[in-house]
Amino acid sequence: MDWVARYLGELATGRQLSPHTVDAYRRDLAELAALAGHDDWARLTHVDIRRYAARLHAGGQSARTIARKLSGWRGFYAWLSNQTQLAANPVDGVHAPKRPRSLPKALAVDDAVQLMDANTRGHAEPFELCNRAMFELLYSSGLRVSELAGLDVAWQDARAGQPASLGWLDLQAGEVVVTGKGNKMRRVPVGGPAREALAAWLAVRPAARDGSAALFLSARDTRISPRVVQNRLKEHALRAGTPVHVHPHVLRHSFASHLLQSSGDLRAVQELLGHASITSTQIYTALDFQHLSKVYDAAHPRAKAK
Repeated sequence: MDWVARYLGELATGRQLSPHTVDAYRRDLAELAALAGHDDWARLTHVDIRRYAARLHAGGQSARTIARKLSGWRGFYAWLSNQTQLAANPVDGVHAPKRPRSLPKALAVDDAVQLMDANTRGHAEPFELCNRAMFELLYSSGLRVSELAGLDVAWQDARAGQPASLGWLDLQAGEVVVTGKGNKMRRVPVGGPAREALAAWLAVRPAARDGSAALFLSARDTRISPRVVQNRLKEHALRAGTPVHVHPHVLRHSFASHLLQSSGDLRAVQELLGHASITSTQIYTALDFQHLSKVYDAAHPRAKAK
């Protein structure tokens, strides 16, 4: 019996996974069969799977890729155990090699200020006013780009015939309310330059053609998409001469890193970013230490050997 075909069919119809995802599962299971030299799935053991994972690692595959394949194999065996009398799932307990820890990319403070200041030149057109407000808000409040794109000009009440807002601006209070991961809402302060930029944009913002209360609009006067925000920021950073590639998450990282450098309050940064766990926020302490190390190396007379 072709267990793989049945499993893939269930993924496509039962779980309604995309064809692209189903093809990825197919390739990963075909690779497992190739590593084993057969497709008698009941014969594979925990030791076999560990050996295959080690072989993939020795062949140059990344820890992330191996982890994904192990996850796919584990899911297949979990399904197969419900179809047959497997003694155990041979993939359980097999882990991918440890991934190298990569630090988030944040701008230097001077580069961030230069990027924001470049927004103040030649922004008389509504298009530029919208861009300036978006970029200032990203850096001021550390929003995810999806949170930014989902903002409304004000809270919308579903009882008034409008869908309830996922996020909105309260300019008078100087804050935005956003819905982050896990549908968790949080309030984030908005800094002075961002409030000024938002007020300037709201003064010229046209009515949205799609009838929404979207705060930020595309060239067609419909709610802006995260992709458009990303492209606009990239173009602006190139014109401003920023020395690194800039995307919206770089501004979020910069917000967190610069705030932590100034305040040292990790818990406050966690709340402002909307992280469920402090562990996710702790990576910025490494950036903070990296910054302090650079200051030390540049300033201390005994920092470097002569």
